Amino acid sequence: MARRRDGLRDGLPPARPARSRGPAGRARGLLGDGLQGVRRLARQVTEDADAVIARDPATSSRVEALLTSPGLHAVAAHRVAHELWKHPAGRLPARVLGAVSRAVTGVEIHPGAQIGRCLVIDHGMGVVIGETAVVGDDVMMYHGVTLGGVTGDAVKRHPTVGDNVLLGAGSTVLGDIEVSPGAAVGAGAVVLKPVPSGQVVGGIPAKPLNSTYELPELPRDQAADHWVI
Repeated sequence: MARRRDGLRDGLPPARPARSRGPAGRARGLLGDGLQGVRRLARQVTEDADAVIARDPATSSRVEALLTSPGLHAVAAHRVAHELWKHPAGRLPARVLGAVSRAVTGVEIHPGAQIGRCLVIDHGMGVVIGETAVVGDDVMMYHGVTLGGVTGDAVKRHPTVGDNVLLGAGSTVLGDIEVSPGAAVGAGAVVLKPVPSGQVVGGIPAKPLNSTYELPELPRDQAADHWVI
């Protein structure tokens, strides 16, 4: 009672115990997080569609890209699956979404793979990207590309592909090796060793070629946030 009288004497209301966040508060928090995630994914997919337009002369609009590009469909599905993969309870749904995407598009991207901005998969069919693969920004790959592993151990076992890399049709990159930024891998090549920045390789096994190739940079809003998901 003394404590209560002190509070009244000071002109302050008596202290109340802190309330825990109730179901309504938790629901609002989850809804807010979900809406932020949806907006972020929508922005990413819009950038992906713009990249398809910039890289593929046969595609002239976002609507056309979103409706007709199986590579874009696969990348968009992966972005959702990867968000699910980050949460233990979402891993099975992520694998199911990946399986559905593979059946529809012919592109298999493991939900654990990390994909940067503006990945373009032209034609799509037969592309395989493994669980621990890392793909940078502005990468261009054609049908039949494989980013595979050489061990069954639960380690980083798939390639890392840097920014602005071109992977030709039917090319294969195996193991925990890096294809450095600005490099190009020729059609049908099998890459077993790291590829230096700006190098063009081809053949089985892949070797440096006496040629150069520079993948044109994509136009984008310089104020856009960077992400890898």
